[in-house]
Amino acid sequence: MYRLRVQNRDCLQQKGTHHFTLTMHLPIQTAKKIYYTFLAIIGVPANLLAILILSRGKCGLSNCTTRYLVAMATADLLVIITEVILGQLSYYYFPVSFLEITPVCSVLIVLLRAATDCSVWFTVTFSFDRFVAICCQKLKRKYCTETTAAVVLATTGVLLCLKNTPRYFTQEPGEIISNVPWGCYTKPSYFTDPGWVGFDWFHTVITPLLPFALILSLNALTVRHILVASRVRKGLRGQSQGENRSDPEMESRRKSVIFLFTISGSFILLWSVYVFEFLYYTITGTDPSDYTHSEYTFAQVGWMLVNLSCCTNTFIYGMTQSKFKEQVKSLVNYPLTPIVQLIKKQNN
Repeated sequence: MYRLRVQNRDCLQQKGTHHFTLTMHLPIQTAKKIYYTFLAIIGVPANLLAILILSRGKCGLSNCTTRYLVAMATADLLVIITEVILGQLSYYYFPVSFLEITPVCSVLIVLLRAATDCSVWFTVTFSFDRFVAICCQKLKRKYCTETTAAVVLATTGVLLCLKNTPRYFTQEPGEIISNVPWGCYTKPSYFTDPGWVGFDWFHTVITPLLPFALILSLNALTVRHILVASRVRKGLRGQSQGENRSDPEMESRRKSVIFLFTISGSFILLWSVYVFEFLYYTITGTDPSDYTHSEYTFAQVGWMLVNLSCCTNTFIYGMTQSKFKEQVKSLVNYPLTPIVQLIKKQNN
């Protein structure tokens, strides 16, 4: 959202009011308003449901895995609140509010970027934890513990918050009314000063280029290990001679891999458009403020898909984890059970 406002401000300065007006009246703006409204309606309860159910520890998952999943759901919820509700929806439904005061929206920018980074990197730490659990049996006993998960998540969160703190100082007001600064616009020096240019590159490498590379590498190594281990175990169990015996160990690994790949695959798929757009303007040297309408639409679709990634994990849990699905049904039926019993009693 704030990236869009920066682009709109650049268009106003460099191309004039006519281009700015056209940009704001593109069909994509109407689509975004509807899209983010539904995303907020779905995303907030979905992530709250995931946090509540996973925190109960009745999904058949280890305490270590549960910690990572709860942290991921919490980070996703924060992105929905800061980006979708306080950013997008407030802009469309309440264009003039205290959220537009420069110090306030500057803090929101920091919180948004920190929450987005946490959402991404908690997925990376979860992928690494599953890689260790599946491929490194000796390290698994020491690393895949609830304490280690807590330390890793806390350290990652603190470092990412510190990394994004300088963003507060990249903003300047658009206008000052009655000595109150309004609006958050990126300072021109951010695009020319070597220090800020380096900071922007560092930020983009950290999120999402490096996570992309790490997740793909970890998944590739996990697949390779599973294939090698599967061939060895089949040979030892005599399955290569046609015997049909169940292997609980390989079945457990298969379910873990499906769960891991579904989460990481969803992340890679939904972030791909955003990454392609970044590579496009980096390689071609095109300034985002000079985008054509089609390029602008492509960039906005990429950011919309990034925000969608903050709502998908709960549905993935429901599709891949039978016990999670049972817990959802139990939670939904819990308040309805007394009502049903009361109706039955009255009918009798």
